[in-house]
Amino acid sequence: MRVLLLGGTTEGRELMGLLVLAGTDVVESVAGRTAQARTSGADRVGGFGGVEGLSSYLRANNIDAVVDATHPFAATMTAHAARACTATGTPLVRLSRPSWAERSDAGGWTWVPDHRATAAAVAESGASERGRVLLTVGRQPLDAYRTLPHVLARVAEVPDGWLDRPGWELRVQRGPFDLDSELTMLRTERISALVSKDSGGRAAAAKLDAAARLGIAVFMVARPAPPRGIDEVATTAAVVEWLKARRPA
Repeated sequence: MRVLLLGGTTEGRELMGLLVLAGTDVVESVAGRTAQARTSGADRVGGFGGVEGLSSYLRANNIDAVVDATHPFAATMTAHAARACTATGTPLVRLSRPSWAERSDAGGWTWVPDHRATAAAVAESGASERGRVLLTVGRQPLDAYRTLPHVLARVAEVPDGWLDRPGWELRVQRGPFDLDSELTMLRTERISALVSKDSGGRAAAAKLDAAARLGIAVFMVARPAPPRGIDEVATTAAVVEWLKARRPA
């Protein structure tokens, strides 16, 4: 059985280890948008060329199953995988880490559908006038927040073509961060609002725990809905069981 693993996440790396340990013939592919991804040691780095390109790859490489372990916000790749697998008759499973909507404090957050709507909601709340807004949405959506006046944007890498903006600080740091360091940062930087996207899982949740303890407003960008009709599981162990059930006798 030959498996294509669409990775680039913590869960993807964990799953790759489990599959290799089990003796599975697996090809790991990552998008390669960050320097860390480009040096990850994956078998493939870069896109496939859309749905047609991925469909051709599945056929040419005799792929028996596809595991989509990409980020919850990698909606384009997930959609392409669903369409390509349907076109080629290839079984597909989506590994989706649990949403932060399951947290007990999530009901007190402001949930917003996209980044521009989130920026508008933060501006309307007046949070950017009472202190600084902490952006933890990654580097690509930062332009959507350019109208906010007092911002600390935490990113893993400097965005291409970045120009400093008055009232903004770009802080290049790669997590995970623990609760104590997040509490210290929120206090020291006078953070009045935290903006994040619903990446889910525990690796990046310390900022939410810290915000809850300090009573800081949270604005959360909801994750995109997955394509209809595909299998979806929440753990790497569930993926392994899913693959076992589809292994040829």
